[in-house]
Amino acid sequence: MPRPVTIFTGQWADLPIEEMAAMTADFGYDGIELACWGDHFEVDKALAEDDYCEKKHALLAKHNLQCHAISAHLVGQAVLDNIDERHKAILPEYVWGDGKPEGVNERAIEELKNTARAAQKFGVEVVNGFTGSSIWHLLYSFPPVPPSMIDAGFDLLAERFNPILDVFGECGVRFALEVHPTEIAFDIYTAQRALEALDNRPEFGFNFDPSHLIWQGIDPVQFIRMFPDRIYHVHIKDAIVTLDGRTGINASHLNFGDSRRGWDFRSPGRGGVNFEEIIRALNEIEYQGPLSIEWEDSGMERTFGAREACEFTKKLDFSPSNRAFDAAFDDEND
Repeated sequence: MPRPVTIFTGQWADLPIEEMAAMTADFGYDGIELACWGDHFEVDKALAEDDYCEKKHALLAKHNLQCHAISAHLVGQAVLDNIDERHKAILPEYVWGDGKPEGVNERAIEELKNTARAAQKFGVEVVNGFTGSSIWHLLYSFPPVPPSMIDAGFDLLAERFNPILDVFGECGVRFALEVHPTEIAFDIYTAQRALEALDNRPEFGFNFDPSHLIWQGIDPVQFIRMFPDRIYHVHIKDAIVTLDGRTGINASHLNFGDSRRGWDFRSPGRGGVNFEEIIRALNEIEYQGPLSIEWEDSGMERTFGAREACEFTKKLDFSPSNRAFDAAFDDEND
């Protein structure tokens, strides 16, 4: 059977969830991946109000929408990050508090634990998100970075995430890190090291998103083949490299949508990601979860893009063959 095609609501949280659900159905999607911000999925209300999850399910059922995952990217970012003024804009007020870094980290940890509890109550088994990173700023090793400083970053992952994952395990929910620049794992080798730091515990895996790999020069298919049992969720998102002799891969402190950048996100099918090979690789590992479109394209009107992306992904997906193509020539079948 085709995998369900869903849309992630993180970039649509300016809209009320009632409006977003109706639009999602109208675009042709099978389901919706609810962001834990705006009014799309509110962790505190899900735990405090007896009928919150029931009402959310009723809303989705009204529009014939499935939900396979909720996403806690913003609060997850504050678990390992060195907190500064940027985080105030992405965190709930009760997590930001007085803004003192240690307290923000602690409250983000508790919020991520509560997200696992809310996911269990809501009836989904995957929470997608970020971890943040205390060592991302050390990416370019000058002044020279001693290995001990990098070791400390992964030690902090273990220190802060193991208690979080204990709660995920108790709730029967898995955490899927979206491997991404600014996270503790941003490519294949750092993803491998993150798993090792957490003793390969099953509660921790990945939300595979090819758009964050391709511009780094990483073949997204190799990521799937490296971690076949850790792909807990999949984002369909595209990106394109636009190096022209002036543009740089580090993007020159220019924001998304600026043509002077060396790479940018694109609507699925309009960038450089080879989705054909990704579907084949997902078939190889027998991934049966949703294909969730995270739509970002600064150069395209979003409702047009979201509808086109749904059509593109549904046409793209296919099931693997259950027989060899040349089985008809087998003498035993004569």
